[in-house]
Amino acid sequence: MDASHPIEIEVLGAITEIDAATWDACACPEMADGGRPYDPFTTHRFLAALEASRSVGTGTGWAPRHLIARSAGEVIAVAPLYAKGHSQGEYIFDHNWAHAYERAGGRYYPKLQMAVPFTPATGRRFLTRPGWRDTGVAALVQGAVRLTEENGLSSLHITFCTEDEAALGAQMGLMARVSQQFHWENDHYADFNGFLAALSSRKRKTIRKERAEAQGFGGQIVALTGDAILPAHWDAFWNFYQDTGARKWGQPYLTRAFFDRAHATLRDDMLLVLALRDGRPVAGALNFIGRDVLYGRYWGCSEHHPCLHFELCYYQAIDFAIAHGLARVEAGAQGEHKLARGYLPVETHSLHWVRDAGFADAIAQYLAAERAAVSEEIDVLTGYGPFKRAQVEEQD
Repeated sequence: MDASHPIEIEVLGAITEIDAATWDACACPEMADGGRPYDPFTTHRFLAALEASRSVGTGTGWAPRHLIARSAGEVIAVAPLYAKGHSQGEYIFDHNWAHAYERAGGRYYPKLQMAVPFTPATGRRFLTRPGWRDTGVAALVQGAVRLTEENGLSSLHITFCTEDEAALGAQMGLMARVSQQFHWENDHYADFNGFLAALSSRKRKTIRKERAEAQGFGGQIVALTGDAILPAHWDAFWNFYQDTGARKWGQPYLTRAFFDRAHATLRDDMLLVLALRDGRPVAGALNFIGRDVLYGRYWGCSEHHPCLHFELCYYQAIDFAIAHGLARVEAGAQGEHKLARGYLPVETHSLHWVRDAGFADAIAQYLAAERAAVSEEIDVLTGYGPFKRAQVEEQD
């Protein structure tokens, strides 16, 4: 590393303005050993799939403004960055901030968002080449703040960053926020029965009953990845996704073309769990596979069957994680119903910078109170978890 050269910051209007190898050398240098990335969401191929499919870009409220940091002409750090015209698809909610800002006479949107669109999964947001961590992070933070200031934008938000990044950002003057998700941790279980053995008797019986009821829906459950996923499977899953998206968000975030693009470039990173009746998919859950983590993302169905949602989204994910030695299943945003299925509450992290100093002070006070409330809620919810009491205390 040579830090004697000045760091140059460039803003890209599309991920295709940088080649995949250069981006991925910062986003997932761990792939140099031939293995998977820690998570696929910041890889060039994932972000390119979003842009090529027009899931982000003109008319979506997600305008790419990716940051590139160079030293002596060499790319040392990158970050996925977007100008946002709304607060949808982020899962770290700032709607109340926007309303208060605008009631006070300000213009909250557009804002800058350093994130993976529509993806509430923890991962690195300051993507640096090996050996350039401190310099690269500082350059990206300073570059993003300067971009916010120079364009007269209200704020910068860095969502679902790692805990280490949150600590670094706080040291650099950003405001840290803590939120909550439910994750399943693999305690070296040999199989699903090993996991069940760690639960209280009542919870163990409930899960066995749910699995039996779901698996008796009158068809077959298959878990597919790589070339086993066929293009025709996406036709069915698109219908599932549209139904769920319409009910949750008013309209789906991803376009149909995203799934075709993902099939071409990401199918080895995906686990598609389908319920088939007479050979026809009637429900499905889509997961993404990281090096140590399985990320649950989308679910939908064309027929309702009791407990099938729990089976496809949660129990099949646990089966896959155990079979492939993954450390954790992250089941996405929200959902206290996950608690009874072995998914315990954990903290997630974000960073924020607001241009107006008075408004920033008010948000800082709010975040301090929110952190205390989230910590207390995690303690309470963990106590209601399904694990035997001794194990819960040990995990705490």
